[in-house]
Amino acid sequence: MYEQTLYKIIEPVKLTTISRLNKSKKWEYGYNKENDIVVISKTGQISEIYEIQGLKIALPKPPSKIDKSTSKWTVEEYPKELKQIQSVFDWREYAEEFQNKWEPYIDEQFKRRDEGHWFNNKGVATYITGTHFMYLQWSKIDVGNPEFREANRLFYIFWEACKADRRCYGMSYLKNRRSGFSFMASGETVNMATISSDSRFGILSKSGSDAKKMFTDKVVPISVNYPFFFKPIQDGMDRPKTELAYRIPASRLTRKSIQNKQDQELLEGLDTTIDWKNTGDNSYDGEKLKLLVHDESGKWERPDNILNNWRVTKTCLRLGARIIGKCMMGSTSNALDKGGENFKKLYYSSDATKRNKNGQTKSGLYSLFIPMEWNYEGFIDEHGYPVFDTPSSEVKGPYGDIIDTGIIEHWNNEAEGLKSDQDALNEFYRQFPRTEEHAFRDETKSSLFNLAKIYEQIDYNQDLRNTGVVSTGNFSWENGIKDSRVLFTPNAQGRFKITWVPTHDIQNRQVLKNGMKYPGNDHMGAFGCDSYDISGTVGGNGSKGALHGLTKFSMEDAPPNTFFLEYVARPQTAEIFFEDVLMACVFYGMPILAENNKPRLLYYFKRRGYRGYSMNRPDKLWNKLSTAEKEIGGIPNSSEDIKQAHAAAIESYIDKYVGLKEDGNYGDLYFSETLNDWAKFDINNRTKYDAAISSGLAIMACNKNLYRPNPIMEKRKLNLSIAKYSNSDSISKIIK
Repeated sequence: MYEQTLYKIIEPVKLTTISRLNKSKKWEYGYNKENDIVVISKTGQISEIYEIQGLKIALPKPPSKIDKSTSKWTVEEYPKELKQIQSVFDWREYAEEFQNKWEPYIDEQFKRRDEGHWFNNKGVATYITGTHFMYLQWSKIDVGNPEFREANRLFYIFWEACKADRRCYGMSYLKNRRSGFSFMASGETVNMATISSDSRFGILSKSGSDAKKMFTDKVVPISVNYPFFFKPIQDGMDRPKTELAYRIPASRLTRKSIQNKQDQELLEGLDTTIDWKNTGDNSYDGEKLKLLVHDESGKWERPDNILNNWRVTKTCLRLGARIIGKCMMGSTSNALDKGGENFKKLYYSSDATKRNKNGQTKSGLYSLFIPMEWNYEGFIDEHGYPVFDTPSSEVKGPYGDIIDTGIIEHWNNEAEGLKSDQDALNEFYRQFPRTEEHAFRDETKSSLFNLAKIYEQIDYNQDLRNTGVVSTGNFSWENGIKDSRVLFTPNAQGRFKITWVPTHDIQNRQVLKNGMKYPGNDHMGAFGCDSYDISGTVGGNGSKGALHGLTKFSMEDAPPNTFFLEYVARPQTAEIFFEDVLMACVFYGMPILAENNKPRLLYYFKRRGYRGYSMNRPDKLWNKLSTAEKEIGGIPNSSEDIKQAHAAAIESYIDKYVGLKEDGNYGDLYFSETLNDWAKFDINNRTKYDAAISSGLAIMACNKNLYRPNPIMEKRKLNLSIAKYSNSDSISKIIK
């Protein structure tokens, strides 16, 4: 059975507190710092609290009575008597009796627009935001009225929290193809613009023509089809091409109209505009915006750069420190070198769980990813819920069609059919991602290594993600006594990920030579390490320390040629990292090959009496090592020969042991961070790839004989001539 992880209902606030403040209607719309929640209720009362990608959102309290005449969302029929009214001017021509009859209906529509709406869906009281209500009830799209989908309900709840949170500039939405984002963003643009005065609304897309198309084909029709009571006075053409202006038409400003007090009242306009701009880094530079819609943000190609544009347009949404506008950004991702890389950086810098001291994310936005299984056409039932698993009984779609296959099975079948063409498979993943990793898949030709095999392994691992192959935990000294036995303790928050624990008899195996400690299992495997020297860095950033353990082929009870340990972390101090590395080496009884350009780790080993665990660089004889290399061991990373050998080692390992192998089995490398580092590895800019560095060193350490130099031996000529003698006299004489 599929288990969704998109959202969960949490209880971060005591129920007694909620009840007490509900009674006096004290819950204010916006960010509640005391309870670290975002309240999207405008009634002063809250109920359930959703957590969506780290953002805690408090929903309104449902009303005491909810209409149960229907069990799913249905669009209310627009009264025929009101359909013929085109504007507020026409409305004012009707008799007072007529107006009194329909004012309660109109007031209710305004209330739902402001506060949201509750309806009965399959026996469950279901809340939709005001924006979502306007989209479902009053927005005309290409198929008429939009369908209700649970995925969109969660999207709008998240978006409402972005609007309510004073710390937030908006959202960065990573989506699947045909999720309806363009229509939803267009609907929100019109919804906000028609209730905002003296404001400007902007639209950007992957190209100017795309932005124009969104404006003319989506925004304008939605505005045109609004009922008269939501439609402000509009200037210009009914269906403009460049700007939609809610303001007083210039032609009405005559002396006669200004003098007529009755007409003056009618001439009050919003003075609000919606327009689009050509794509570029400086689009909307210097302008003040209420809402900026960024469509197809992951498809901006060079020279256009979404990162640069956001740095500029972000300033259009604030006055000083005060945020006055929001950005609604959404897209699928292109291949990384075709705009995807910049969008990926922007998306991951929008993580709501990672904030600066001002409470803001690095980008100012909040990231949202809705997996494709939530929003795939043809697999949504009549109540708007996704059909995840293949149903055992009949399930109807929104148009009465029968759904007999679950979306998970359907997606797997599609992916299986594309496995022979990795680039086609990656494109399918980007268009219809089930994970963030799928969404940012790259083209195989752009990687230094065999990306097809790396992705094969990643896909295989994801199928095994719930099988418990990888254990997380920490190492510690027995009874807290250093240099005794090392123990491994499982811990969900641990820094180590391991897939193999040696049997008790070979744990902590150690050999003493001339009073020096040496690893007792150096025939079984080795570690590679990318270390760091400085504990703290400016801004708390900096590269992480990385450690990888790899086995060799041996007769011992160990999986051959297998990465069994991954450690990629930056503890509070460098000393904690050093001790972690030391304990791992002692526990497994294996040597370590570490970079010696950051030598503190190696000096730490020597100082603790573990110099014998530190391997010397395998490409030089002992008498060719420098004084420092003889003292602490290690290998430099500056040499071009070493860089090439390191990359070649990873390349060779991937070809032999990663992805689908020649024997029909898959590799057993289950560490996703390592695989993703290999996928992105840049030999000319290695510093960002900690996991790739340490894993490559582990491979070199296990194959050190391949790098052993062939010493040039001095050949000496041997004198093999035979002495000759003359026997002509009584005494033999040597012939010279």
